[in-house]
Amino acid sequence: MQQDIVFSTFLIFAGASILATFALYTRQPVLIAYIALGTLIGPFGVGWIDHPEQLENMSHIGIIFLLFLLGLDMQPSSLIAVIKQASTIGLASSLVFFLAGFSITWLFGFSQMDSIIIGLALMFSSTIIGLKLLPTTVLHHKHMGNLMIGLLLLQDMLAIFTLIFLGVMKGDSEMPVWQPFIALPLLIGVAYLAVRFVLLPLITRFDRYREYLFILAIGWCLSLAEAAQLASLTYEIGAFIAGITLATSPIAQFIAISLKPLRDFFLVMFFFALGAGLDLTMLPSVAVSAITLAVVVLALKPITFRVLLRGFSERTSLAWDVGFRLGQISEFSLLVAFVAVESSLLSERGSLLIQATAIITFVISSYIVVFNYPNPIAVSDKLRRD
Repeated sequence: MQQDIVFSTFLIFAGASILATFALYTRQPVLIAYIALGTLIGPFGVGWIDHPEQLENMSHIGIIFLLFLLGLDMQPSSLIAVIKQASTIGLASSLVFFLAGFSITWLFGFSQMDSIIIGLALMFSSTIIGLKLLPTTVLHHKHMGNLMIGLLLLQDMLAIFTLIFLGVMKGDSEMPVWQPFIALPLLIGVAYLAVRFVLLPLITRFDRYREYLFILAIGWCLSLAEAAQLASLTYEIGAFIAGITLATSPIAQFIAISLKPLRDFFLVMFFFALGAGLDLTMLPSVAVSAITLAVVVLALKPITFRVLLRGFSERTSLAWDVGFRLGQISEFSLLVAFVAVESSLLSERGSLLIQATAIITFVISSYIVVFNYPNPIAVSDKLRRD
């Protein structure tokens, strides 16, 4: 039944509070409660919310704020220091994951095109899961946090080129392949100049007005996110650039603290929309292949990152930590599936396989991190780090 946005929001947050309470009592990650709620009351469950795509559009703002906050917590010099290492590891690991995804889906009888697109979808790890479970006040200032962010940003760029590739295959893409390479340094340069000559003078002049600083930060974040999207990059990359160019500002930590509740509000919607989008009636047709693919992802990604990172003289404990935090597929994988289906390049069965694999790996990867590594939502006081 069709419901208005206020009633839908009521159902989401009232239901989330109940399931999250149950999850905490039973020592489960709260992210699982949000996904389960979407599956339960979404269009393929009891149908109390039958238009999750509207909420999904809103929930994307949470990802934008998440990347903005990450940028605020990282100094530009720290990011540059890991770019070379992240590039080599990111490209090598993506090739391994593509070949594994292609081979497995081909063996399960999927078409060659389905296998190619599913292989492409497996190249990426989740920015949301990886960074939502990364303590902002501890690990972002260490080498591991910088390395993870470098890897995820590289994967974002690969995702952009994957989407361009799908458009070229369909034959309707007007975007030159070289455009993102030109757009990225231009956007960084414009952002740096805007911060130095516009934002910092405004912050210095009106630093007593906290409400104004809050609005200015949100406006800057969303403006650069939109500019990145118009420049054929992504909202996430624009938001990260917005954050990192403000990282040296004296109000960076004030903005970071102020925006965390807003970020969490939209991220709840994201995980709800993820669960609500899973078609349970078609799930049996891909159950075996989805479980197999998920097991391969959950095992192969930590091992691959561990081997590659150890090859660059990283500590074994750090290599496993990064590997398990990136041991799932990505929200970009869902976007690749959506674009491929719209372009008639991917079958509905192939799309469902990507969705099911994403949810399985999101859930199990979250359990692994929450119960074994420092994170903001750990059920153990020893591991809980905000």
